[in-house]
Amino acid sequence: MAISVSGGAEGRAGGAWLLLAAATGCLTVGTLTPQPELRLGAIVAGLTFVLLIFLLRGAALLARQGDRQTERRLAGLLAQDAAPCFTTDPDGHIHFRNAAAEARFSVTDGETLTAALRDHFATPGAVLFRLQGRAANMGAAREDVVTRRGHARLSVHKISDTRFLWRFEEFQDRSTAGRGAEQLSLPMLTANKSGVVLFSNEAMRRLLGGRPKRLDRIFTTPVLHSGEEVQVAGANGPVRAILAEVEGGGERREIYLLPVPARGDDESMLADFENVPVALLKFGPEGEMRAANRAARDLLALEAGAGVMFHDLFEGLGRPVSDWLGDIVSERIPGGAEVLCARKLGGEVFLQVTLRRTVDLGRPGALAVLQDATALKTLEAQIVQSQKMQAIGQLAGGVAHDFNNLLTAISGHCDLLLLRHDSEDPEYSDLIQIHQNANRAAALVGQLLAFSRKQTLKPERIDLQETLSELAHLLNRLVGERVSLRLVHAPALGAIRADKRQLEQVVMNLVVNARDAMPAGGTISVETKAVSLHEDMHRDRAIVPAGDYALIRVGDTGTGIPPDRLHKIFEPFFTTKRVGEGTGLGLSTAYGIVKQSGGFIFVDSTEGQGAVFQIYFPIHHAGAEIAPLALPQTQRNMVVRRGEGVVLLVEDEAPVRTFASRALRMRGYTVLEAENAEEALRTLEDPALEVDVFVTDVVMPGMDGPSWVRRALQDRPNVRVIFVSGYAEEALAEGQARIPNSVFLPKPFSLSELTTTVQGQLH
Repeated sequence: MAISVSGGAEGRAGGAWLLLAAATGCLTVGTLTPQPELRLGAIVAGLTFVLLIFLLRGAALLARQGDRQTERRLAGLLAQDAAPCFTTDPDGHIHFRNAAAEARFSVTDGETLTAALRDHFATPGAVLFRLQGRAANMGAAREDVVTRRGHARLSVHKISDTRFLWRFEEFQDRSTAGRGAEQLSLPMLTANKSGVVLFSNEAMRRLLGGRPKRLDRIFTTPVLHSGEEVQVAGANGPVRAILAEVEGGGERREIYLLPVPARGDDESMLADFENVPVALLKFGPEGEMRAANRAARDLLALEAGAGVMFHDLFEGLGRPVSDWLGDIVSERIPGGAEVLCARKLGGEVFLQVTLRRTVDLGRPGALAVLQDATALKTLEAQIVQSQKMQAIGQLAGGVAHDFNNLLTAISGHCDLLLLRHDSEDPEYSDLIQIHQNANRAAALVGQLLAFSRKQTLKPERIDLQETLSELAHLLNRLVGERVSLRLVHAPALGAIRADKRQLEQVVMNLVVNARDAMPAGGTISVETKAVSLHEDMHRDRAIVPAGDYALIRVGDTGTGIPPDRLHKIFEPFFTTKRVGEGTGLGLSTAYGIVKQSGGFIFVDSTEGQGAVFQIYFPIHHAGAEIAPLALPQTQRNMVVRRGEGVVLLVEDEAPVRTFASRALRMRGYTVLEAENAEEALRTLEDPALEVDVFVTDVVMPGMDGPSWVRRALQDRPNVRVIFVSGYAEEALAEGQARIPNSVFLPKPFSLSELTTTVQGQLH
């Protein structure tokens, strides 16, 4: 047995030398100083340092003796251990090694354990540092490592504050790497999990033309899958082979290369692939089509054996479809389904393509399953269009509300200025221009509210024949001389319920639109017809319930509407006219009015042959009329006179509140102002306060108008109420119906409309 023990400084020599220097200095001072007190103190200090030196030396001798005894015991215990064993100090220097360590490793005196193991596995320094840290805290640690010979376990125990015992146990290699693998005719190698080649047999070295170092220098495919065909960078050029991988010990990979089997004509892995009643295609990693069954060829109009690429057949992901295929074959993403456009079928046919990774005779690829998704895609587009129209409507309604507040303030203050100027003043014409333009802006906002179906309608029972006859004169003036207008009325057509003014606006918008579609002249026909639907009619994402309807058909002989624009014509601001010739709100306004009135509007058109708009209104049978909630006509025509009474004005918009307050005070009313509902309720807490009319905005921060009014009327039930809002009255109708003595005044309102409404409520 060969036992080698090497010692090192224990770190105490430096301290002993410092103490010796201090003792020498003190004794020298004690000998040379003439002062007795200083001499005595220096001698005592020097002797104390000498005593400390002896104590330190004694402790060091005892520690070394203890280490020698420990190492002698280890020599007795580990001398015959078949595994290499070492002891090291905290700095990693070797102090003891047994016979197995001497035979396995070439270690010189004073060498570190890291240096001894550097040629046997990767990054020994990091492994030893990690294990020693664990042992210092927990007493012991171990870790399995992959060595150039195979698999080993490195364990460490803390045996004292200055010693660590290491044991390097190598396991018997269970793989065929070694002498047995050298006799194999199949190319074979062993690699670790990092891709470093640990062993390659003669057949592999002969194939590659040398000893390989890393897997990425052998195989062109970054991810290797057992049982699949790979391409090997051989000494004489690329070589195809089937890869077979066996899991080895210690996270090692044993890789074998098998010959590629001969392929016959039938490459299908599915039974009766050709006659499966599902469209199936097989693609390679680069997107080349390998096979397509009969159902797929019929669906895609392919010829048998046609060599096409994946991107030649499909498109529509927003990125190259070949990238999606490549990601699935390389397993960067799992298989999945996408709705793609069939390029060879004109772009109007959509297919749901489901891709799954497959391995066919060792070759990785993808299997595509096709399903017709044209109806699904069309429904999706319809839902998107519906959501877009709804979002635009909400936006238009919100914008219109804010503009109504601004226009109320502008036109109201303009009214106040006009009261102080007569027609002879130079500023009078400017004020009239401001007032007229404010009214034009209010009309434009009304169109936005019509599209968003948030305008205030005054529905009444209407005879269509009478209404259209009255409108005929105006329509003839609108169409001009080059266009002829033809009116055809159906006999015994039932009445409908709608806002007469808004219905006239719809017909005029459609007639003007038809006129503009016939620049060279033509004929516009406006027809009415009674229609009875015995079952629900499904058309253009709408369901028209069964029942009796009055149909208004407006047709022209103009240029028609292209198919790609038919689904956009009711969108606001969509127009085919040149800049400055139209706002794009005509048809969207008609759409909103018809839908808000409970009707349906559709369009049919053939490019070059004109267009026909059809409007369905339910027949309104005679019965109890629903009175409009807005201000009655008798009040709107009332002569304004100086009033008396107390008005509580609640409005969160300061400019509107200022105008309304001044207007009412000018008419003799006492006005109490409140910025919000909470402030109004605090004002009404005074029981001595008499209030005749509440004038309140409907939508305000905090409590809304109807809510605070209901609370206030509990104590003041006889107070009249006027609701004002830039939104439609229908948003208020349900709440207002439960509030007695209330009317609605839409924004923007003028000075006279406000004072007349207040006067009407008081009288």
